[in-house]
Amino acid sequence: MSRHIPWSAWGIVLLMMIAVLYPTSGLDLNVLARNLPPSWAHPFGTDWLGRDMLTRSLKGLYHSVTLAAIAVLLSSVLALLLALGSAANRWVHRGVRIAIDVCLSVPHLLLMILLSLAFSGVTMSMTVAAEASGSAVGIVAAIALSHWPRLTRLLLCDLQTVTHSPYFQLAQQFGHRRLPLLWRHIVPHIAPQWLTGMLIMLPQALSHMAGLTFLGFGFDPATPAIGVILSQASQYLLAGEWWLAVLPGALLVLSVLLLSASAQQISGTLRGNAPALLSRSGA
Repeated sequence: MSRHIPWSAWGIVLLMMIAVLYPTSGLDLNVLARNLPPSWAHPFGTDWLGRDMLTRSLKGLYHSVTLAAIAVLLSSVLALLLALGSAANRWVHRGVRIAIDVCLSVPHLLLMILLSLAFSGVTMSMTVAAEASGSAVGIVAAIALSHWPRLTRLLLCDLQTVTHSPYFQLAQQFGHRRLPLLWRHIVPHIAPQWLTGMLIMLPQALSHMAGLTFLGFGFDPATPAIGVILSQASQYLLAGEWWLAVLPGALLVLSVLLLSASAQQISGTLRGNAPALLSRSGA
């Protein structure tokens, strides 16, 4: 099985393991080591408070990737449920089509900002200790509720291929109930497309989360996140402290490229295994 796992997937796994295992001592304040350029002791340099930028970047990347993965999972499950509901009932199908058109008619960045503000406002009455988790809920909800329409539209197109096929219509005419038909014929058919869409969505969600946090939505400034780090570093670029933004930004770009390459290679493997999956479901 390991020979089927692409090198990019191993790369992102290795990067996440390094981020988890890397010591957190570099997050401590050290006013005697402020604004130091990259060196052997501090490969990414230090910031204006003497914190190690490599530590902040790795912990921020792990935090961002984890929340992006949760948002993608929620969005993918929502897309699958809406697609299956559309296949089960024509009125649900019409409602889902209208919801997709409405969401896609709004600029994507504006939609994410509005959702982030809406769900962050729900947590305004929380205690100070729960504000950090509340901000995470807001940005995860913004990503999850703004990325499902395109995947749902893709699944609906695949569903129509099955529901309009002769064998599916004959099965209905012979009295088979619709829900067992959906589980036996439609779910195996759309599973590869659903997994592919979920994998492709992950690098998009990571970059969008970094963009939202860069604009100041979602997290407290003290929370380690790539977008927060880049936003804070932009204030020091004119002073010549380029490492505060360039190196964390390069780490973010590397992560997005690794996730994109992994998604493309794994989706190709899934599409190659789709005929075998369909043959087992029809057996």
